[in-house]
Parts: sequence; C-alpha cells; structure tokens
Amino acid sequence: MYSTETRIAMVEQRANLIRRKSEKKLTAMLCVICLIIMVSIAEVVGASGRGAHGYVPGLYGSTLLSEDAGGYVLTGVLSFIVAVVITVLSIRHREKKKEVSEDYENE
Repeated sequence: MYSTETRIAMVEQRANLIRRKSEKKLTAMLCVICLIIMVSIAEVVGASGRGAHGYVPGLYGSTLLSEDAGGYVLTGVLSFIVAVVITVLSIRHREKKKEVSEDYENE
C-alpha cells in the first residue's frame, strides 16, 4: 500500500501529465489552423493579383482605387478578423486555465 502523501503525489503527477498533453494538443491544433490560414490567404492574394494592375505615376495612394484592388482589401480584412478571433480564443483559454489552477489550489 502507498501512503497518502505518495498517492497525492502520484495524482498530481498524473494531472500535470494530462495538462501538458492537452496543451501540446492545443498548440498543435493552433499551428495547423495558422498554416491553413496562411495558405488560404496566399491563395486569395495570388488569385486577386493575376489581373491587370492599376498604375498612376505620382499618385501612390490612388493605386488602391484600381478595380483589381478589391482582393487585397478583402485579404486584409479577413486577416484582421482571423487574428482577432485567434487572440480572443487565446485570452479565453488562458483565463480558463487560470481559473482551473486557482480552483485546484483552493481544494
């Protein structure tokens, strides 16, 4: 038979192992999602950049007024939205993790 202290240490060790595995799984999932997003953004930019480009000498800001600039604007907006979503999810995950660790310490 194990003593109470030994059993508690074994349970804590197992809990830490499970926590590390879930963190590795989450990290791998976020890496795959980021890779998919990068490839899709590259595809959108590549598809929108195949047309003719507007060129106005001396008016650098007006090149965005070209008809073919819509793809670049769409890519920028989508990239921003995805970045905000990933940031919010990461913050929520960190807060949940903090709450769980505080609950665990209080017990």
